[in-house]
Amino acid sequence: MLDARRTPNTLPNAPGVGFKPAHFQGLTDDPGPVRWIEIHAENYMGDGGRQIAQLRALSEQFATSVHGVGLSIGGAQDLDTDHLARLKRLCDWLKPDSFSEHLAWSTHGAEYMNDLLPLPYTDATLAHVAAHIDQVQDTLGRQMLLENPSSYLAFDDSTWSETEFLAELVRRTGCGLLLDVNNVFISATNLGTSAEAYIDAYPLEAVGELHVGGHAEDTDDHGAPLLIDSHGAPVVGAVWTLLDRVLARTGPKPVLVEWDNDVPDWPTLRAEAVRAAAALAPA
Repeated sequence: MLDARRTPNTLPNAPGVGFKPAHFQGLTDDPGPVRWIEIHAENYMGDGGRQIAQLRALSEQFATSVHGVGLSIGGAQDLDTDHLARLKRLCDWLKPDSFSEHLAWSTHGAEYMNDLLPLPYTDATLAHVAAHIDQVQDTLGRQMLLENPSSYLAFDDSTWSETEFLAELVRRTGCGLLLDVNNVFISATNLGTSAEAYIDAYPLEAVGELHVGGHAEDTDDHGAPLLIDSHGAPVVGAVWTLLDRVLARTGPKPVLVEWDNDVPDWPTLRAEAVRAAAALAPA
């Protein structure tokens, strides 16, 4: 159950986009259906400069979501308290409508890896991740949304399914969930499972935010399809169809279009937001 001392998520049930400085003017002048923006926390932990000035201006026009990529929630070591303090400082002045992080790890000792690495779903991992989520939520004084990973392998040691693991984290910590629909499609393709079955088993009642994005296509050493979570292309039709399946069960939710690499011009990204608005209309 959500702790009453933690600020809940209040994003509008509308399209959002990941903010890039190149889109500042277009987003300000011609947002189309976009009503909220997401930033990556680690890019905005400084004291000033153009990025902070742009973010302050945009926060007066749009709801905001802070998406962390560096806490290493699933890491074996303790959370970096200095990093967590900088994150709290950002959230305290911005007062975002949502905060989220990844079910993944990215640290080993003093080393930070530029990747979000997978976890075995075991009882020990569950207890460890739950303790980290509690620490983050208690420090920030707000609920955290936890994002499902894009997977390229599965662990023989896992004793929980991913959906069961996420549901139990929600039960233990009161966190919410960020359902990345593109990640579901990627994982199902790579692991040879059913994306539809995953959605049907997912604890949708805990979802506070949805993501869609593009991916890259490759093949593995055996010639089987291999999808890479690149965030560098338009959303494919199969992912839009999967989003429709989610929204038919959840009703309207905040839907973010992610495009972080090979960033397009604003009209191209705006068109993706228009497509997200079309998906939300029947819901």
